[in-house]
Amino acid sequence: MGSPERVAGLVLAAGGGRRLGGRAKALLNHRGRPLVERADAVLREGGCAPVHIVVGASADKVRERARLTGSLLVDNPDWESGMGSSLRAGLVSLRGVEASALVVMLVDQPRIGSGVVARLIAAHRAGADLVAASYGGERGHPVLVAARYWDEVADSARGDRGARDFLLAHARDLALVECSDIAAPDDVDTPDALTLLEG
Repeated sequence: MGSPERVAGLVLAAGGGRRLGGRAKALLNHRGRPLVERADAVLREGGCAPVHIVVGASADKVRERARLTGSLLVDNPDWESGMGSSLRAGLVSLRGVEASALVVMLVDQPRIGSGVVARLIAAHRAGADLVAASYGGERGHPVLVAARYWDEVADSARGDRGARDFLLAHARDLALVECSDIAAPDDVDTPDALTLLEG
């Protein structure tokens, strides 16, 4: 399923920001640029290639405004049904890509940097097939999934649960990599959380 030297990246960036008044999360302003650019850079700097980015809400504006040269933008016309459809769309887009695993990252966690991605990839290269960043011992994002699991993840991804059911079913196989010393899992989900974009 590909060399362990190559790990793909997948950004889930289709959300419409319902609790943010309908502002597409990919286009939120982060240091003068769309937030999706940061997630793309984090995966690349952490060691992922290629990077695929699932877009949905305001997809045309994301294409116009964001500098994502070298990444593949994947449309999810069913984005309003939840994260599961975006995960499935991203996994379908990766069929045929020669990689031993992929790192799945959410677009709206600006306090997670490339060091976290690098730690997940290092754990994979040391032999782990399922790896999640943890914060104070609690599983969080991003998550690395070996290629042999991609079809199973796609089959289980429903609604807003994403890969949650899959990870619960494989809890014994999941390696947690503590990252609270270098990152925090805060989401930009509400207007109050927009302050995270300033840091």
